[in-house]
Amino acid sequence: MAWAGLRSISRRTFSTAADRRHYFPSDFPTADFTLVGQEELLRFCSDCLLSSGAKPKHADCVARVLVEADLRAVYSHGINRLKMYADECRTGAVDVEAEPVVERERAGTAVVSGRNALGAVCGEFSMSLAIEKAKTHGIGWVLARNSNHYGIAGHYAMMALDHGLIGMSMTNTSPLVVPTRAKNPALGTNPIALAAPTSGRDPFVLDMATSAVALGKVEVAHRRGDKLPLGWSVGPSGLPTDDAEAAVHSSVTGKGGLMPLGGLEENGGYKGYGLAMLVEVLGGVLADSSFGREVRTWQSPLLEGEGADEGANLGQTFVAIDPDFFMPGFPQRMDRFVDQMRGLPSAEGQPAVMVPGEPELNARREQSEHGIRLHDSLVESLHRLAEECGVPRVGLL
Repeated sequence: MAWAGLRSISRRTFSTAADRRHYFPSDFPTADFTLVGQEELLRFCSDCLLSSGAKPKHADCVARVLVEADLRAVYSHGINRLKMYADECRTGAVDVEAEPVVERERAGTAVVSGRNALGAVCGEFSMSLAIEKAKTHGIGWVLARNSNHYGIAGHYAMMALDHGLIGMSMTNTSPLVVPTRAKNPALGTNPIALAAPTSGRDPFVLDMATSAVALGKVEVAHRRGDKLPLGWSVGPSGLPTDDAEAAVHSSVTGKGGLMPLGGLEENGGYKGYGLAMLVEVLGGVLADSSFGREVRTWQSPLLEGEGADEGANLGQTFVAIDPDFFMPGFPQRMDRFVDQMRGLPSAEGQPAVMVPGEPELNARREQSEHGIRLHDSLVESLHRLAEECGVPRVGLL
């Protein structure tokens, strides 16, 4: 991404190693990790997907999205997802031959059918269309249906930045989240992302699940043998649990699951529940794709032997906005806004205030220069995947 030329004007300076840790995502590993080069990780992702039946351009697209997630230390949606995608290609859960097509189109809007292609392929196609419409009409609003898991929502929102546009993306997902006062999952983690350009600062990038946490973070905790913080998940009874294994299994059993953003009702969890429904309204319902409990269970084709005729049929939203169609000077005003937030006095004992996207960009800078940090247990699973796919192991730095 061209904008990731990494402007030095807003970089933090760190006095100590401990100080540095405050400015990276919470998942950024400080121990038990192995370094892998960016190009090598791209190669490995593409090789595994190619061996599983994906087209070369599709394999490269998915690899690009996965590695971008790892660069930004969003490890829940990085190469951690590679085996799932490779398995979906091999089993026919996704159609490796499919290309997205425009089904309906007006001046500033469109509906795309992903035709059960890999989600990243549908996502980049749809966001590119939204960007072209925004250049001409000020706004491009594109819905995708018959799509699949597309990785980090922020990737598609950030595509707009290279064109000086505001970008938004959101997607529904398999039911993993237990609505407020319920005990069984009925909504996905349903992420929302918005990226806004600046003039002399790093871009504003908000990329968040509407659940208390992404399932991938629970999977990472399970792999490490960690307990979950209370407020992430509920058990089959609907009561909070710190059992990572039970939380992971809930994605299969449909009993218990993740909490909505905010957690318990008294802590505002109903707001996350409402935001998850918002994503369904603007994606699944509006696009006439599957929504809510209609979306297939997480990884069910891999567990039950279903094929491509049982596609996930996810609904996704891609929006691009040209701020100059409204009022000039948007990037400069964003600079001032970002500076307002970053210039706030810190609470006693707290590090400096950051803005959304700043920790991830700090991680991207660090890992672009020194290598991507992968947890040792993940590297072991990648070696097993290499054997399954018959490709060379990922090379380590």
